[in-house]
Amino acid sequence: MIEGLSVHQCSGGETMNKLNVCVMGVGGVGGYFGGKLARTFSPNSDSSADIFFVARGKHLGAIRENGLIVKSPEFGTITCKPTRATEKISELPQMDIFLITVKGYDLMEAATSMKDHIKENTIILAPLNGADIQEKLRIKVHTGIILPSCVYISSYIEEPGVVRTGKPGKIIFGKDPAYPDYTPHELFGLFQKSSIDYEWKEDANPAIWEKYIFIASFSLISAYYHRTLGEILEEPSLKEEVIAIMNEIDSIASKRKIQLPDGIVDLSLKKATMFPPDTQTSLQRDISQKKGKSELELFGGTIIDLGRKVGIPTPTTRRINQELERISSPSEMP
Repeated sequence: MIEGLSVHQCSGGETMNKLNVCVMGVGGVGGYFGGKLARTFSPNSDSSADIFFVARGKHLGAIRENGLIVKSPEFGTITCKPTRATEKISELPQMDIFLITVKGYDLMEAATSMKDHIKENTIILAPLNGADIQEKLRIKVHTGIILPSCVYISSYIEEPGVVRTGKPGKIIFGKDPAYPDYTPHELFGLFQKSSIDYEWKEDANPAIWEKYIFIASFSLISAYYHRTLGEILEEPSLKEEVIAIMNEIDSIASKRKIQLPDGIVDLSLKKATMFPPDTQTSLQRDISQKKGKSELELFGGTIIDLGRKVGIPTPTTRRINQELERISSPSEMP
């Protein structure tokens, strides 16, 4: 048990210490949640927390000049000004809370850069598209409390300094297995004040894997065949390949003692029908646009690796992943 994990909790009229909160990656996800935090904890309204943004390029420049503009049916258009926005985390103090919302392919770089800014009781939340994000983070981050998490949100950068979202986003997170007696009351208070929808679970892994089985299978098939969700559901052969990948992931989860809902494959297929038929996955866009970086390793590579570790064959994932690696390799690019 770590000493002093609840140093920010108030009791008996004590004053809560100011929290240092860092949002790493202020894209669609980080812009929505980070924007809500920055709007709430501005020096003019609530100075109990300092909100720091780590961003890049023109997006960072626009945020520095005009603040971050977030557009949403939930609250209209708001302008959010963090305590500081920077590209260099080295310029920031040690953090009480990290919200990591970079793309999966930038996770390890982010983890390396933040190591010196993590205290023994720093809370780390990384709701990325992956089944083993916490395990990957622990390779680089050896202290702090990493809460397994996932996020549901539709959002994107409309232009530098501007993020647009659809329905209100939600973060699901649970206990760090290394600290089973710890509950992040500071984080609850932060989210409640900022009107951030969240759900706390004793074990967040079922929720993480329920999302993963959906997003990984459709991402791989949509990226390889360059088809939308609607087109995949309408084409029996593509739908069968999605189901095959889902079954591989379900078998891996079962071996890892992760209890997914009964009928998870049918539930995941039904979830796909709730999206507009012309929906593309981000992996599909990244590979078709020859961006060089993609979350292929987070999906195909992770399924293959986890399957190997628990003795579950993953032939469909392996075949699609190999083809996507070939398509997206530098030698295949014009």
